[in-house]
Amino acid sequence: MRAVVQRVSEACVHVQDHEVAAIGHGLLVLIGVAEGDSSEDARYLAEKIANLRVMPDDTKRMNYSVLDTGMAVLIVSQFTLIADTNRGRRPSFAAAADPSIAEPLVHDLEGYFRSLGVTVACGEFGSDMDVRLVNRGPVTIIVDSRHQRSSQLGSNHND
Repeated sequence: MRAVVQRVSEACVHVQDHEVAAIGHGLLVLIGVAEGDSSEDARYLAEKIANLRVMPDDTKRMNYSVLDTGMAVLIVSQFTLIADTNRGRRPSFAAAADPSIAEPLVHDLEGYFRSLGVTVACGEFGSDMDVRLVNRGPVTIIVDSRHQRSSQLGSNHND
């Protein structure tokens, strides 16, 4: 699973001109599910993102996580994050998981965030969505669950 995480002052999702989800200060998480991803990938991403120290302290240093601050997360499924652009001009989405696999994994991600105590809002899986946000900082970070395997081989932790 691949996530693009943006620190936001506000974010919302509209489907057919109707707001389906919104948060104030927190994180917008765009999530792409690839073939071979599992619930373990969703758990890893929820724990990693919930604990990312990207929220500012009083000195404007990124010292706090959404868990520390009680801020919310807005999850928006976006299969295009799995695009392969190595050949030609048209992205290939062949590595993206089938919706019958991806949708339950996005719900697993939501559940893992909730189990950690994070307030969660969600876009509408498979819908044509308008995502509106105010990126605060700007702060944008990419987190990929497939990197967990390589990082477990040689740990280099930054607190």
